[in-house]
Amino acid sequence: MESQAIINLVEFVNQNIENVVDMILECNGRVVVTGVGKSGIIARKITATMASTGTPSLFLHPSEGLHGDLGMVTNSDIVIALSKSGETEEIINIIPSIKRIGAKLIAFVSNASSTLAIKADEILCIGDVKEACPLGLAPTTSTTLMLTLGDAIAIALLKARNFSSEDFAIYHPGGTLGKKLLLTVNNIIEITKKNPILLHKKSIKEAIFSMTESGLGAISIVDENGRLIGIITDGDIRRALGKQQNFLDISVTKLFNKNPITVKKEVLAVEALNIMKTKKIDVLPVVNDINEPISMIHLHDITRLGF
Repeated sequence: MESQAIINLVEFVNQNIENVVDMILECNGRVVVTGVGKSGIIARKITATMASTGTPSLFLHPSEGLHGDLGMVTNSDIVIALSKSGETEEIINIIPSIKRIGAKLIAFVSNASSTLAIKADEILCIGDVKEACPLGLAPTTSTTLMLTLGDAIAIALLKARNFSSEDFAIYHPGGTLGKKLLLTVNNIIEITKKNPILLHKKSIKEAIFSMTESGLGAISIVDENGRLIGIITDGDIRRALGKQQNFLDISVTKLFNKNPITVKKEVLAVEALNIMKTKKIDVLPVVNDINEPISMIHLHDITRLGF
């Protein structure tokens, strides 16, 4: 019933929804969303979605509004009120104050002739829907439709504002999404501060000592100018062990990988992780524009950050 009601909602989406989007785009204040009970829960979700996608928004409980919280509403704001009947007492009681303050009022209702709808500046009507509850009483279909309308408006606003993934990350810096969109290799090397390097003239023994000290299981090999020319890993050493006499004394040039995979510090950490997984490697030298190794990152440096 709820899924069918969403399909049917298309018939009720008219010019009004464009008017609402335009009104919010032109708003110099915030979008204040209000509702009671289940509609209040949907109002909170709409508030959160708008706030996280570039539209400043907050939730106002109408009962608290009657006892001072209306002070958070200004004449630059837009109030969206959710009420299936359009006759919810707590919402009706705050309308006079909203009008006196000078904020615009948008109504999400089922009854376009209700008190809330009549007093609103814009109406988004979901029509006379039947609740999915067997008793036809518990808000189910109606709240689903209000949530759908709220999401549609939030996404329309997101597109109209050219809200990018980078903008999204700014509002989600602490979560996995934010990390994937914001965290770079440079952020990792600022934490790890490891850059094991060895001159190409050195021996395998010296390479092992340096690798052990760094704890990365690999070392960048550089020429006299400090440019990266290769890499040796502990796997390379294990595979070569026993194949040559005086193994520890031979030059690292006899063993190193001359075509190491590298990254720049500006690369996103998630991209570096994908490179490691695709190439099945555990370490990545980080180089600058003239191919000098400035750091080395390990797979665990990224995964321990929650990727």
